[in-house]
Amino acid sequence: MTINCKGKLIDLSTPKVMGILNVTPDSFYDGGTYKDESAILKQVETMLSEGATFIDVGGYSSRPGADEVSEQEELKRVVPIVELILKYFTDTLISVDTFRSEVAKQSIEAGAAMVNDISAGKLDDNMMSTVGKLGVPYIMMHMKGNPQTMQQQTDYDDLLMDINLYFAERIAAAHKAKINDIIIDPGFGFAKTLEQNYKLLNHMQLLQITDQPILAGVSRKSMIYKTLGTTADNALNGTTALHMIALEKGAKILRAHDVKEAVECVTLFNQLKTK
Repeated sequence: MTINCKGKLIDLSTPKVMGILNVTPDSFYDGGTYKDESAILKQVETMLSEGATFIDVGGYSSRPGADEVSEQEELKRVVPIVELILKYFTDTLISVDTFRSEVAKQSIEAGAAMVNDISAGKLDDNMMSTVGKLGVPYIMMHMKGNPQTMQQQTDYDDLLMDINLYFAERIAAAHKAKINDIIIDPGFGFAKTLEQNYKLLNHMQLLQITDQPILAGVSRKSMIYKTLGTTADNALNGTTALHMIALEKGAKILRAHDVKEAVECVTLFNQLKTK
């Protein structure tokens, strides 16, 4: 349960928190919030001080129906932010949230530590070979289609079995590409109905058959605020509730907008496990 990030071994036997930094104008919760260097650095400082192990930087909104973003625009958004963060917070472990191999390559060369790919290599045939050559950890997510089409692709023969078969094939492809450290993300909200999201969370422990650490990304998502009849802005309490369930079901990384509350969840979870 350890991954190698820039020569530093991160032990995931104790769950960790990944803070989200969206540098996009249209992300579902914090789009457009971090427009200038001072706002970005302040948010990174806050997340690190609150206990984030990783900072996940994304320049392409993957919310359902999000606008297409060109590769050049994504590079322009992401690479300078990686460089900026590392200029002021030199030891930060940055995850770059992209499905494009060139964005991954340039971000890692700029100092990022890992790649977080919503498509598990299915949207860029060069992604896995690139990550293998870069020698960094790889987060692969389950999704069908792309952000523009995924919500029309929610038919499954057996949800959990289909997802496990998907990961078995993608993990084999990653190993073939010489990727050593793999983390799987079930993809809550990606090509899944609200009901399927809850079934997936309720049975997420079945994904442990892959023998890879699991990342859970439920933070402020519609599966929470639609169920509660509220908005993403008011979904923190619901997020915290589902974070504890995710930890109980085997999550080793919580990808969260609200780092302090996620870290508190991990602390309480760890306390429960010692008794």
